[in-house]
Amino acid sequence: MTSEGKSVAILIAPRGTEEPEFSKPKQAVEDAGGKVTVVSFESGKARTVNGDLDEGGSYTIDKTFSEVKADDFDGLVVPGGTVGADKLRGSDEAIDFIRAFFDQKKPVAAICHAPWTLIEADVLKGRTLTSYPTLKVDIENAGGTWTDEEVVVDNGLVTSRDPDDLPAFCAKLVEEIAAGN
Repeated sequence: MTSEGKSVAILIAPRGTEEPEFSKPKQAVEDAGGKVTVVSFESGKARTVNGDLDEGGSYTIDKTFSEVKADDFDGLVVPGGTVGADKLRGSDEAIDFIRAFFDQKKPVAAICHAPWTLIEADVLKGRTLTSYPTLKVDIENAGGTWTDEEVVVDNGLVTSRDPDDLPAFCAKLVEEIAAGN
């Protein structure tokens, strides 16, 4: 499957987004021929983290939330990281951006703690997904069904539990973005 010509937004929360959950999906979309735009709160560079505590890589932010809209993209990737997901879910701009992808029925991929943002966006009612296990009750309280699987696809929503699931997560997100929704 190829994402040739597809435009994908990937979110980053400075000093909070989990390094492999950001870099591996970004690379997977690029390797499949897609164009990735890194979106965050402010322009410049952002550092990721490893295991929520150790410093990760540094990445250029291509656009801020105020400069983009879901109309500009074919899909969205929301990486995890406890701190990163919490920063994103606390931002009205980020939540509005995420919700717009669901409104437009575009593919969204969220891993680990990233479903916190989906809970905040109120888009989980009637959906089946997975996440880091500690989000199970949060997801169920938001009207979703939680399952403990490597990767879950529900009508364009791709979710996985943690970095160990990245190979399956990346393959499915590329497939869903290539197919559209």
